Amino acid sequence: MLDQIKQQLGDPADLLAKTLDNGYTKMEFCFFPSMCDINQVKDAIMVPFSYRFDPDEFRRMLKSSPGFVRADNPDEWVAMLLKGCTLIQYEGAVYAMEAIRKMETKPGNTEVEASLQGPQSSFTEDLDMNMNLIRLRYNLPTLAVEKMEKGDVSKTRFMILYDRDKVDRKPLDELHKRLETIQMKLLQAAGQLGMYLGNSRFSLFPVTIQTERPDRVAQFLERGKIAIMVDGSRFAIALPVRFFDFMHAMDDDYEPFWMGRVIILFRYIGMLLSMTLPSLYIAVSSYNPEFFRVQLAFSIDGSRAAVPYPAFIEVFIMLFMIEALIEASIRLPRFVGSTAATVGGLILGQAAQQAGLVSSIMIIVTSVVAISNFVIPNSSFSYSIRALKYLFVVVSIFYGMIGVIVTMFLVIVYLCHLRSFGQPYLALFMPSEKEHQSHKKSG
Repeated sequence: MLDQIKQQLGDPADLLAKTLDNGYTKMEFCFFPSMCDINQVKDAIMVPFSYRFDPDEFRRMLKSSPGFVRADNPDEWVAMLLKGCTLIQYEGAVYAMEAIRKMETKPGNTEVEASLQGPQSSFTEDLDMNMNLIRLRYNLPTLAVEKMEKGDVSKTRFMILYDRDKVDRKPLDELHKRLETIQMKLLQAAGQLGMYLGNSRFSLFPVTIQTERPDRVAQFLERGKIAIMVDGSRFAIALPVRFFDFMHAMDDDYEPFWMGRVIILFRYIGMLLSMTLPSLYIAVSSYNPEFFRVQLAFSIDGSRAAVPYPAFIEVFIMLFMIEALIEASIRLPRFVGSTAATVGGLILGQAAQQAGLVSSIMIIVTSVVAISNFVIPNSSFSYSIRALKYLFVVVSIFYGMIGVIVTMFLVIVYLCHLRSFGQPYLALFMPSEKEHQSHKKSG
């Protein structure tokens, strides 16, 4: 066994392959110390064989212990080793023991979806620990779990979770069909799998939602959705989704009812401002000043008196500055990122206004757009809104206020047409549990 494994792997330096002799018999064993838990290997194999050896007891352990499985196919030996298994050959038979080293010992705190009132624990990069977090919050016997692998090179494990009594079978069947057609070499993150599943490369809006919160996944499961947990990723994928799921935060469920609804209303107002305010500024200042009162129209025109170019160039300059600052705050180290973005925004905005490159009202518009974009709880959806506002800006350059209104109408039509695994994107409510049960009885 050892010669065959070394020949297939090229005898790597980090492979431990030895023949143990305890004075009574010999045993071959091999594993990757970097991928296996040394304590498990020591307690389960080396101590019983070297220090407390009993032939009948050791043979019974290999055949009946749930930690050991027969590995009679030599073609699977290398794949088992690369997954973190330990292989042993004893009395002509080969056994495999799964002793994968766990990198995470406890869940971390939420970083992307922070909550003031709710639980603070988040998923980790260990799939088994993530399943434990889900089971703690959704402890029902109807929770179904399917284990699969993707990635010709990475062989990444992932789990499909859903409630058997509440899930809609149509999205589940659609998910299985799409998984069968996906071909990829490396699967390294949940977002990568979500992009392939939802065809996000060709959609303006995401049709799957990512979350790092176990409590939110439990809530999705209770609503009949499907969750996917990917090994090595601290995010879960949920589907099918609606437009309104992206505007919902877990704090909305932990606050008083009407207070949560008011906050949600503020989010929608912020989303509309972030998407349309730059285009409205161009439309009003260049084409339709009659939308404002005379005093306000004169105030906007007076602030732009020193600006030497049209309003749309002014908008593009400020939008580029704010996008660069947002990217800089994300890419820079955390202890300097927020400070550099704040100082850079203040200095650049003030200097641009004093130099006559932009108007003072444009500084206000840019600030409102930047702040409004951050009220969207989901980062993937906020990227879509950030990209969509440039479509409104381009249309407003040529068609003014009419172009903005028509574009908004077309966006709504597109959202009505969009589907998430067969479910309407703009559906106000998903089918209730009683409807699911009536459909199952009628079926």
